[in-house]
Amino acid sequence: MHISALNKGDTVGIVVPAGKINEEVLLKGRQVIESWGLKVKLGKHCYAIDKNYLAAPDADRLDDLQQMLDDKSIVAIFCGRGGYGTTRILDQLDFEKFVRNPKWIIGFSDITALHLKIHQLGFQSIHGCMPSQYSKPEYEESVESLRQILFANSHPIIAEKGNSYNRNGIGKGQVIGGNLSLLADSLGTASAPDTTGKILIVEEVDELRYKIDRMMMQLKRAGKLSQLSGLVVGHMTNLKDTERPFNFTMEEIMLDKVSEYSYPVAFNFPIGHEAPNLAWRYGASATLLVDGDTSSLTFD
Repeated sequence: MHISALNKGDTVGIVVPAGKINEEVLLKGRQVIESWGLKVKLGKHCYAIDKNYLAAPDADRLDDLQQMLDDKSIVAIFCGRGGYGTTRILDQLDFEKFVRNPKWIIGFSDITALHLKIHQLGFQSIHGCMPSQYSKPEYEESVESLRQILFANSHPIIAEKGNSYNRNGIGKGQVIGGNLSLLADSLGTASAPDTTGKILIVEEVDELRYKIDRMMMQLKRAGKLSQLSGLVVGHMTNLKDTERPFNFTMEEIMLDKVSEYSYPVAFNFPIGHEAPNLAWRYGASATLLVDGDTSSLTFD
């Protein structure tokens, strides 16, 4: 289900359901959101005073997100940053009031876990950059793409960098996916996605190549790659190798796992843990076109 566009004067919320965020950085992100003519309500526990990895104890992060989900005056929830921690509170969230009064959920990385849940409930969300990045000059295009989606201006995503490993074709379906680690992590849980007939986007950061191979193999063994309409590979940022090399490129790893299927595969999409990280509607229907070095994702 599509959620209504935002209007100037609307109230939105910011919560930090995963890793800790710097107060000054979040303030700058808030100011960007306010510059769009929106009012901003902060969760009570965005700034923990301890030195732990998580933004706040589980109970406090859960309370912040639950209150934003339940608050009828909030029309969108921005997740301050990713990291790790969303799955620690996900199964304790009550979505009853959200279903009656849906709102946009915005984020990526660890927030993939939340996107999977929202998609399972039948609603769209927005995979895009987060307030921790809004004040960085290199993310200007990414932030603008998010603003446009929120205010009802959909846009295609084009991979401007060609890749000789692209596999040509046209695929149509709902677009889902996100961080590869979180997708693999969801298998065997209540949030595991049904990928049949869908376009799957994957991205990752700071991982060893053999672990990318293992996670893609896990998706394949779970039957999550066999019935796709298309595969889109976003940024694979700062991938590393072991001392004894894993002698496959990222593209070879991906194509090996889908070699027996015929759907299109596109690389170098501007989505993930580096700029640009263009926003897209999670769960929306789209067309993936891959034609030689040219590939695009156009949303209905």
